[in-house]
Amino acid sequence: RVSNKSFEHRHEPAIKPSAFSRFVPTLNSPLAVQSHMHEHLIDNLLLQRYPGNGRPQAVRDEIANACKAFVKSGLADPNFTKDLCSGSELKFWSRVSEALLAAHLRKVGIEPEPSHNGGPDFLLIRNGRKIWIEVICPEPTGVPSDWLTFELGSGIDFPHEQILLRWTSAIKEKAEKLIGSLDGAIKGYIEKGIVTSGDAYVIAVNGRQLRNGPFPALFGISQFPFAVEAVFAVGPYQIRINRDTLEQTSAGHQHRPLISKPKGAPVPAYTFLDARFQPISAIWAVDVDGTSAVGNSEPMAVIHNPNALNPIPTGYLPAHDEYVATPIGAEEFELNRLEGCLKSR
Repeated sequence: RVSNKSFEHRHEPAIKPSAFSRFVPTLNSPLAVQSHMHEHLIDNLLLQRYPGNGRPQAVRDEIANACKAFVKSGLADPNFTKDLCSGSELKFWSRVSEALLAAHLRKVGIEPEPSHNGGPDFLLIRNGRKIWIEVICPEPTGVPSDWLTFELGSGIDFPHEQILLRWTSAIKEKAEKLIGSLDGAIKGYIEKGIVTSGDAYVIAVNGRQLRNGPFPALFGISQFPFAVEAVFAVGPYQIRINRDTLEQTSAGHQHRPLISKPKGAPVPAYTFLDARFQPISAIWAVDVDGTSAVGNSEPMAVIHNPNALNPIPTGYLPAHDEYVATPIGAEEFELNRLEGCLKSR
């Protein structure tokens, strides 16, 4: 037989109710009120951007659910909702990109973890190994407005070089977040001790703001993703013809290590062929905006760095295609496209 006193002692909770209430928000707790406030702001904003029922509501719900889950999970930083509702297109798509990519990871069974101390956007743990994800959604600076605003029946040029420059700029910006700038003005995550020598680092680029109206623009003039063109110096497909015989002598993709700019020096497009960028494991190239909820295409591709110090496995990140470069001899690579894990879905 056990006395009431000993029974109470054995079953006394490790955390008293008064202390427990500080960790788990009740309906009227500050944390619950704050969470409700975030949800209210998100709902109001998206109702303004996507008014109506049917298809707009489906897209609205898709983005809202992703953003709310992002906040509730602790992945969002303190400025997430403020930036989302700021009225800035750049901030809106930057924040939506983070939330949607986290949602896509969950759909394939990967649970992202919060990044602390000013590190990358979020963290994945695979078999005890850290994989950092840094997200960017480049704004369409320099991309012609007639490309961005689609009109049915109109004919426009494909501004592939202008779009590619936005991809190279985005990759460079997030690469310097990791390794720092050449002039030392920017200290990277490695120097700060946030990302260690054994960690993988993936740059996720969402090309949503570079679209031709509603149509995804993940692929460049080469028919490879812009990300491939930006890191492997891949240019347009070309055919060489003998002037005298008019016969084809060779065919293949142009080697394009530099991209011309309207002003200033040409921009390098060979990131993965430069030893300085070995700490970058891969580029996760996507074009997502929540419209997959109404059946629209949201293509995703993973471009692996063949020189990565810490590569990630194929088939891990959500993607329809993956691009792997295999060394041929001492100075050449063969680029192969593999089916991603989303192809079978």
